[in-house]
Amino acid sequence: MKLFAKAVLALCLAAFLAIPAFAGDGVHKLVLQISDNDPQKMNTVLNVAANVAQYYTSQGDEIDIKIVAFNQGLNMLRSDTSPVADRMKSFSESMPSVEFQACNNTRQAMEKKSGKPVPIFDFAKVVPAGVVSIMELDEQGYTVVRP
Repeated sequence: MKLFAKAVLALCLAAFLAIPAFAGDGVHKLVLQISDNDPQKMNTVLNVAANVAQYYTSQGDEIDIKIVAFNQGLNMLRSDTSPVADRMKSFSESMPSVEFQACNNTRQAMEKKSGKPVPIFDFAKVVPAGVVSIMELDEQGYTVVRP
């Protein structure tokens, strides 16, 4: 009988662990990392965010997407030099399920190197550390993707 009870417990645990991360609150959660100063990669990140948001919205599901920029990827969120500035402005207005996060560690390093402030788009949230933000979002059940 003990073997049967252990088998049932193991099956229940396996079933619990197989439940998708979004099952608790019904929201699909995605983090997209951008860490390269490459307009093609930046556009790919925006394309992935748009495609995922449109897919789940068309299914009637909720989606929460965070795009986290650090290292050279922070250039995507710079209001003065972003190679995808025009697209960023229209994207932020048309995609309410997408939040942009800018790494403050990277921002401070860029400011120290250049000797001048590094402006970030108003719609982006400045977080203390981009990698820490990604780690914490992963711990909260977000799927992390680096396109």
